[in-house]
Amino acid sequence: MFALVDCNNFFVSCERVFHPSLRFKPVVVLSNNDGCAISRSNEAKVLGIAMGAPIFQCAGVVQQHNVTVFSANFVLYGDMSHRVMSVLSEFTPRLEVYSIDEAFLSLEGLEPSALDAVARQIRAGVKQQTGIPVCVGLAPTKTLAKIANHIAKNHKEMEGVFLFQDEETMNAWLQKTPVDDVWGIGKAKAGLLERHGIHNALDLKNAPDQWIQKHLTVMTLRTVLELRGIACLALEEIQPDKKAICTSRTFGVEVKNFSEMKEAVAAYVSRSAEKLRDQNSLAGYIQVFIETNRFKETPYYRNAAGVDLSPPDAYTPRLIATADHLLKKIFRDGFSYKRCGVILSDFVPQTREPRDLFEAQYQGSDRQRLMEVMDQYNRRAHTGKLFFAAEGLGKSWSMKQAHRSKRFTTCWDELLEILV
Repeated sequence: MFALVDCNNFFVSCERVFHPSLRFKPVVVLSNNDGCAISRSNEAKVLGIAMGAPIFQCAGVVQQHNVTVFSANFVLYGDMSHRVMSVLSEFTPRLEVYSIDEAFLSLEGLEPSALDAVARQIRAGVKQQTGIPVCVGLAPTKTLAKIANHIAKNHKEMEGVFLFQDEETMNAWLQKTPVDDVWGIGKAKAGLLERHGIHNALDLKNAPDQWIQKHLTVMTLRTVLELRGIACLALEEIQPDKKAICTSRTFGVEVKNFSEMKEAVAAYVSRSAEKLRDQNSLAGYIQVFIETNRFKETPYYRNAAGVDLSPPDAYTPRLIATADHLLKKIFRDGFSYKRCGVILSDFVPQTREPRDLFEAQYQGSDRQRLMEVMDQYNRRAHTGKLFFAAEGLGKSWSMKQAHRSKRFTTCWDELLEILV
């Protein structure tokens, strides 16, 4: 049996832990630069604030109904996610962290009669230790667990827990589940399936294997088998290494001069290099791209440049210097840039052998030791981190976060204050 544990309105729930007066009131968390709604309380959803809606379009509703608005506080959300996953790991040694607010648990070996009680213990344990409300869906496969979680979340009578037990109950719920709500079925596949009379999850479960193989993919056939209760997707207990790393942001204010753009690119290179070293990889290719605002009535410009890194490297100063060289090739004066980004790819392990006698090896070098010291310090320090001068000091291009709450759990200067 699998359990899918999903945090309810996670970003909003994180804010409510430290602002308990906001419970049962409309709350919205915004995307980068305070642009769009990316998390909404149930009360905000009732008011008609849609997921991804630009907040300026909802200004009337926000003002009329006194909706509380927060800027995204990813430092806080990441730490709260870690706390939730730590609690979940107390219930089973086998755990797959699927996203910042979701995890699959293996409940193999438990008696069927104990499953509902364990699921409610999980829900109560997470709530008690972190303050975050969760819903739990249980089923013989991960795909069915996804559907069970959706049922638990959207039907109050389930009290946050739903278990697929018998075939009759399962089929009744699958018939109520639109085919595009099935995990792994996107809009394109759903459109094809509906044109052939497959409108819900039960129709998909009963579709002939040969037809699925002919018109769709092997992965879709696995989804069909999962709907039949045949587990095809195992827990990914070890996160696979990334094949590419992209760091990109929309600027808080448009960037017009080269020096500011250079700082932003250097900062994004530095962040990408940290992620690269976290998985003990070296990058063999780096690309830089810049873009103006495509929605403004001004000339649109977008360009990118990349280069192979020989030998592959994870040394931030070299990556920054290479990115600076690429930026000079594509930057054009006279434009107001809205966004830039850096992509690292063509990864190889840090332990790779040099290809020739004269190749500078990263593994065991002074460069590697310097990066390790820097990374170790920055992992421990949530403020006053070490960074490269090329990243700049003022950072006028940084994201807008006019409504960000404090980093209550990670920053000494922003600890929660309780006045008695």
